[in-house]
Amino acid sequence: MRIESLQNDKVKNWCKLKEKKYRDLTNTFLIEEEHLVEEALKHGVVKEILSLEEKKYDNVLVYVVTKEIMAKLTMQVTPPKVMAVCEKIKPKEIEGPVLFLDGIQDPGNLGTIIRSAVAFSMPNIVLNENTVDLYNPKVIRSTEGMIFSVNILRIKTEECFQLLKEKNYVVFGTDVLNGKAISSFDIPFKSAIIIGNEGRGMSPLCKALCDDFFHIPMNADCESLNAGVSASIIMYELHKKVFYGKN
Repeated sequence: MRIESLQNDKVKNWCKLKEKKYRDLTNTFLIEEEHLVEEALKHGVVKEILSLEEKKYDNVLVYVVTKEIMAKLTMQVTPPKVMAVCEKIKPKEIEGPVLFLDGIQDPGNLGTIIRSAVAFSMPNIVLNENTVDLYNPKVIRSTEGMIFSVNILRIKTEECFQLLKEKNYVVFGTDVLNGKAISSFDIPFKSAIIIGNEGRGMSPLCKALCDDFFHIPMNADCESLNAGVSASIIMYELHKKVFYGKN
């Protein structure tokens, strides 16, 4: 099917997906570029494909659109050759280690954390009510397609930790001044790690929910690490301990 007009109702509806409220209303989101579309197809979440060229995909309706339409829909300077409308990913039940994000606001940080979660076998990421939208276009792009390979849930803080405590999880937070070195911990399979906001750190509520605290030892010349980098190092350490039993 070919669409050439910017005033087409389909185009108008696709354009609305750049807004969170419409993504929430329709339970769908947009992705850009071939590699992301291929990953989405593997996971069976693609509803429609928008392409500058005639292409065929199994069981997916393809709309051939103009460069002007792609330019209208994209968040990038250079319009992509292909985009897709996807269904939001259905979360699964939590099993195994959990990374809990307490108010992460930067889309790039969230994307980095998701990629590292896949790299270091972190099966679950929980976004609390104050964390950036998972389907923000900048988050989607920065995951490089890894968004489809980890169980990601959005749960309110108190609700999440009530559930985890019922499942006998041990909750760890980060504390640069008073936490012990992460390498000294015996981290169990049923563990939840809290990563706080980029500027404020963990909220008072999350701090109160922690069973223990650790820090990442580093050179005294460096005051702190980016939230995405910190989370990645923590997941690497957890990966060694839980999945390989190394200290």
